[in-house]
Amino acid sequence: MINKKTPLLGIVAYSGTGKTTLLKQLIPYLRQRGVRTGLIKHTHHDVDVDTPGKDSFVLRKAGADQTMIASSSRWALMTETPEQDEPNLEYLAARFDSNNLDMILVEGFKHEEIDKIMLYRKETGKSLESLIDLHVIAVASDDLFIPVSQAISILNINEVDKVGEFVLQWLKNKQN
Repeated sequence: MINKKTPLLGIVAYSGTGKTTLLKQLIPYLRQRGVRTGLIKHTHHDVDVDTPGKDSFVLRKAGADQTMIASSSRWALMTETPEQDEPNLEYLAARFDSNNLDMILVEGFKHEEIDKIMLYRKETGKSLESLIDLHVIAVASDDLFIPVSQAISILNINEVDKVGEFVLQWLKNKQN
């Protein structure tokens, strides 16, 4: 079961559609309205947040299964997962301190069974239908006349305030 204490909202799209661009605007918008957000970003590339040559990097490479780096301004826990094919969203969400968050935005993980806002731009040349599933609650697009179910809201991807208000209403409904 996905972490029910902190609501998860997926932002899904094909690469190059603008997920990160929207999130860079949406997170400050939500923060200005008092919403504390966490973020889980999925990538298909190897990730290393450590710096080669630094002590923490050297010690992790020496064989530590988990390494935590901490300072007065932030801390990060790195966990080696050589046997795991894809990260488990439920497990990752449970690592967050739910006492300090109102919601977790999830970039990627498009096949997970969580509420999602799908981003769509016609110029990607990709199919709109292939990303829509039962968990898509809205489509943010630069084409407001896309054919989707009436149960799915259509948002203008270029109007972050409208997307933000949709997210705030979604969060309010999740908290009730």
